[in-house]
Amino acid sequence: MQISQNQIAEMEQRFRATLINSVPGSKCLQMVGTSNKDGISNIGLFNSIFHLGANPALLGMVFRPLNPEHDTFNNIMETGHYTFNNVLPGFYKQAHQTSASYPSEVSEFSICGFTKQYLAGFKAPFVQESNIKIGLEFKECIDINVNDTKILIGEVVHILLDGELLGEDGYVDHAKAETVTVAGLDSYFTIQPLERLPYAKADGNLIQQASRQKV
Repeated sequence: MQISQNQIAEMEQRFRATLINSVPGSKCLQMVGTSNKDGISNIGLFNSIFHLGANPALLGMVFRPLNPEHDTFNNIMETGHYTFNNVLPGFYKQAHQTSASYPSEVSEFSICGFTKQYLAGFKAPFVQESNIKIGLEFKECIDINVNDTKILIGEVVHILLDGELLGEDGYVDHAKAETVTVAGLDSYFTIQPLERLPYAKADGNLIQQASRQKV
């Protein structure tokens, strides 16, 4: 089956959105915790988060075309702080419900059954039920003119996680954490690891090892 650019453009809006969101496969899924200047907390569910660099430690996230009531974006602009919190099998349905359009004065923490966790001097709430949590400080916002989206860049200033999830080499084991991923906007998956491979080098040793194993 081949789908052309013209066919994509002519698709029904929701069908096209589901197709383009799901065709790249499963993606990182995070509950983004924020609070406004009056202390009203918010959770937004995002699947557009990506790594930018480790020194400084930067993560990016994409915001679709914004409306004036976009609480997550507005709260980050007001306070400069926000959190990423992983989703677990025990509460993925509650996490999904946070994507509903609630009024700004309503906290998804309360209505969806999550517990706020704060650190001294940090204005955004973490989700206590998550076992891998990241606190970020806003650094830069980039406008993407081609589709009226924004890329928000934040620096990692706090990491909270269960100790057994952190390996001696710095690897965070999301399979052991049971972190949930998402394909499209509504299809959730648990992680099943295949193997951790050594750093790939140009001498081809890894390929040679794999070839010998097939013989």
